[in-house]
Amino acid sequence: MEVLSPTPEVEQRKLQIFESQIRECFGRAVYSHKTHEKCADIYFSRSNGLKILQIVFSALSTTGIIVSVLGKNEITGIVSAVLSALSFGLNVYFKDFDPGRIGDTHRDVAAKLWEIREKYLSLLTDTRAGLLDMNTLKVKRDELQVLSSSVYTIAPRTLKKAYKSAQNSLKNQQELTFTDNEIDKFLPSALHNTILPLTPQSTEPSPSSSPTSDGSSLQVGDDRIGK
Repeated sequence: MEVLSPTPEVEQRKLQIFESQIRECFGRAVYSHKTHEKCADIYFSRSNGLKILQIVFSALSTTGIIVSVLGKNEITGIVSAVLSALSFGLNVYFKDFDPGRIGDTHRDVAAKLWEIREKYLSLLTDTRAGLLDMNTLKVKRDELQVLSSSVYTIAPRTLKKAYKSAQNSLKNQQELTFTDNEIDKFLPSALHNTILPLTPQSTEPSPSSSPTSDGSSLQVGDDRIGK
């Protein structure tokens, strides 16, 4: 029995379904990348704030102890003891929960997700441009899914605040999009996005030639002129 090959319409429909899946994966990679970036920013900010508190508490407690010893001020000694206890508490907190270390982890995950995001974008481009056959496209998709899974497995949990911040950046501030003019500013003038107009070829005879009786044309300076 003869096996009928798929019609162009069927092949086009398959390509559209495949592309819709890649678009969905690309969108998830974009949001995950930006969310982990925002998480890193939040944890770094917390870490810096806590480190400043550590320095302040240590400086005040040390100063208070010196003052209480030299001046025999009981109230100053009590305040210094409280500040020393707070400083000790911060040191214990940092030992069990280090925001800077968590921020580093989110930053590393964001870097890996950026690579995945760009690969999905390239796969979308190849799909739309028809540069690869369906089997090759599926192989590349499966490889990206395995890579994505390996990153999401080690990724720490994200914060709701970070997701909302990422959503605002992508939807309202359009951090991931550029206009043609903005991209042109990053490139030399030879690579600007300029579209050359198509010049239609004229069908009129050249002014320097004239038809002859036998259908040929005479160029200016032709020896047949005047004969």
